[in-house]
Amino acid sequence: MTQPTTASPPPPDHRPAAQAEAAPSVSPSALGALGPGVGHYENFPVASWLCPPRLRPAVAAIYRFARTADDIADEGTADAGERLADLAAYRSELTRCIERADGGAVVPAPERWPAVFGPLGLAIARHKLPGQLLHDLLSAFEQDVRYTEQQHRYGSTDELLGYCRLSANPVGRLLLHLYGVHDARSLQQSDQICSALQLINFWQDISRDLPNGRCYLPADTLRRHGLQVADFEQASLEDTPDRQAVVAELCAYARGLMQLGAPLARRVPGRAGWELRLVVQGGLRILDAIEENGHRSWQTRVTLQRADLPRLAWRALWM
Repeated sequence: MTQPTTASPPPPDHRPAAQAEAAPSVSPSALGALGPGVGHYENFPVASWLCPPRLRPAVAAIYRFARTADDIADEGTADAGERLADLAAYRSELTRCIERADGGAVVPAPERWPAVFGPLGLAIARHKLPGQLLHDLLSAFEQDVRYTEQQHRYGSTDELLGYCRLSANPVGRLLLHLYGVHDARSLQQSDQICSALQLINFWQDISRDLPNGRCYLPADTLRRHGLQVADFEQASLEDTPDRQAVVAELCAYARGLMQLGAPLARRVPGRAGWELRLVVQGGLRILDAIEENGHRSWQTRVTLQRADLPRLAWRALWM
């Protein structure tokens, strides 16, 4: 799905929707920002109590699979060759896991990643998870390793969205599969939400990514403002309206994309729909925090805080 690169998509109607069921109260455990999720800090809820209990093991298995691959690609001191070799071995285990699960065989956990592929094999067998979506996630991590090694610069927002189709959209589609939602409109809106979340993460993490050799700032946006990546590599405190304008434009695009996908949260039934509302509002709140910080995310990384809970709950209620 191609999106324009210069203007934000138009937001949907913000009028409160009629509530089909009572909204659950929100506890701190509902937000990954206030706890470790499955072993890591997260902005958004992961298999929280809002997730239907019968689906929590599968959601946790998908998350652990993706998180472990992310760690292979990004953590530690291994060089690019070692990371790619480990990701290739990880992909081979995924292939075997899918083949065994599809064949109805008991899936033995591999020696190297038993906590990943044991639960994932059960989830694939039980829920008939589409294997290609899991492979797409690995392709995104491999691309990250190669592009970081090559110091690749994304040329446009369209190119970034191509990355999101591998890195983020498969997660949403896997979750919709678990919820039994398969219509084209819902899949498109899921892709919009997930791509927006990925872009928001990029613009939240500029101050972390650039020092580690990762750059997601699109070249065409930089050119429009007469800037280069090097202009963001010095976290000076001076007034920098051009740099702020770049971040503001990128955040506005992500916000518009999120707003296009947000109506999906009103159609996903039950607790899953409420969790999705919090995911959407968590992403939008990060954008608010970046704006409140003057769009200086190459200097300071904003995060969700406990004080954000009431606002997120209220906004989720009135989506």
